[in-house]
Amino acid sequence: MFNKRILTITGEILEDASISISYEDACELSTLAGNDVIDLIMCANKIRNRYRRDELVTCSIINAKSGLCSEDCAFCAQSAHHETNVNIYPMLGEDEIINNAVSMYDEGAGRFSMVTSGYMLSDKEIHTISSAASNITKKTDLTVCASLGVLTEPMAQKLKEGGITVYHHNLETARSYFDNVCTTHDYEEDIQTVEFAKSAGLKVCCGGILGLGETWEQRVELAFTLKELDVDGIPINFLNPIPGTRMQNRPLMNPMDALRCIALFRFINPQKDILICGGREVTLRDYQSWIFTAGANGLMIGNYLTTQGRDIRMDMDMIKEVFPF
Repeated sequence: MFNKRILTITGEILEDASISISYEDACELSTLAGNDVIDLIMCANKIRNRYRRDELVTCSIINAKSGLCSEDCAFCAQSAHHETNVNIYPMLGEDEIINNAVSMYDEGAGRFSMVTSGYMLSDKEIHTISSAASNITKKTDLTVCASLGVLTEPMAQKLKEGGITVYHHNLETARSYFDNVCTTHDYEEDIQTVEFAKSAGLKVCCGGILGLGETWEQRVELAFTLKELDVDGIPINFLNPIPGTRMQNRPLMNPMDALRCIALFRFINPQKDILICGGREVTLRDYQSWIFTAGANGLMIGNYLTTQGRDIRMDMDMIKEVFPF
């Protein structure tokens, strides 16, 4: 029999998205097991259909500056604190960035993000990104995004003026678990960057990585922090342990646990874009098409920063089966 508690909460959200769900109820749902998890996923799909039915988001990225990052994020292959086999190079030239954007647009991407390693870019590097964004908007219909580390208010404004529409800046994990992941900057610096981007008129894509050792309560905590920040999109990544990082020996998340996470984020943020990004291939395996049923309405296509993604044609075929419009 269908879980009546899940049905009641779902009905309330479907009637009024501003109701969402309480922290206590979300923590209770996080403990579900067996068939109740399937019920949760199916109800998350109802919420997605109600609020984001026709809003499919396909993102692509370019690693525009790689390696030698000063931050000590425990999962990251690009941190200078880790010994990995990641490629190291300075900011790519503007033409290379633009050509990659055009290529991804031709493959079916709706968004293109320029991503750089490091705590913060220089003024010269910000100029390169802004100039590339301006030219990409002239050559394609892509929504141009950027993920460039911590921002100041003037930097955010320059990006907006250059043609950036969406700024991406993950919190990575819950505030209560952050010190276990990164010790070289404070959580509030990431919060402030999100607020600077919003103040400049940029949309904000902000999420995190799940499977870092956090509890279910901390996953719920992260989802509620994003709700309080009123971000526009929530990218969910799953840890893909990279040799040489401090997280190299952490196990992959169970596929059904990953789907339960997506569903919980949809219950907590019913009207937001939820995008599934890095780690989905190794974590979800044969369950990748279930991300939409679990409440997501977008995904990253193509390769990630330091790991390979799935063949784009496979992803586009999967999308067509779920979003035939």
